[in-house]
Amino acid sequence: MQGGAVQLALYAFTPSFVSFTSPSTLIHSPARHPPTSLDPTMRAYLYDNLDTDCREPHELSPSVPVSAEELAASGVLYWRLKDENFTEQIDKICEERNYKNRDQITVSKEGLGDQFDAKIKTFFAEHLHEDEEIRAILEGTGYFDIRDKDDRWVRIKVEAGDLIVLPAGIYHRFTLDTNNYLKAMRLFKEDPVWTPLNRPCDDNPYRKAYLQTVTAI
Repeated sequence: MQGGAVQLALYAFTPSFVSFTSPSTLIHSPARHPPTSLDPTMRAYLYDNLDTDCREPHELSPSVPVSAEELAASGVLYWRLKDENFTEQIDKICEERNYKNRDQITVSKEGLGDQFDAKIKTFFAEHLHEDEEIRAILEGTGYFDIRDKDDRWVRIKVEAGDLIVLPAGIYHRFTLDTNNYLKAMRLFKEDPVWTPLNRPCDDNPYRKAYLQTVTAI
């Protein structure tokens, strides 16, 4: 899967892009486009914080589910896209939310070879971005972990057909699950870049704008 290796290299090492858009304009307003209810195939729950393989489920026992409303309170949006008109749904969301560019990435052990474990560690480092992170899952499965309003880790399982939007300024991380494969479409408002800013960066203006937004929800 040579294509996967090339795509991921571009994903991880695109040079930094400096946006002159005001941080406040990049924070999602829940009233504009509320998320759908969580589909039974997509699960969100509090993370158990155990220091074991990040690709394991890490679900508390008993489980503590997190609702779509609670995710929305942290600025996270979710759509469950239908196979029969997947492209049309993507195009509609792009038009409504002003996403201008898109590309695809493949994260897999076969494609990355010896670099696989190091890449997973990089993606799993807690970080934020100065723009939304938008992913439509095309194939495979994985996890996005986000910090909620109380700074707790919430794990969100994603699979083919899920589209998730993480707001600018939210602390989060990503990992595959034990299937070790995920293919996703990335959507962008501007140039297709991925620039992580690892925690701590609480003085970042996008972080401050995000906190002001979620506090007001």
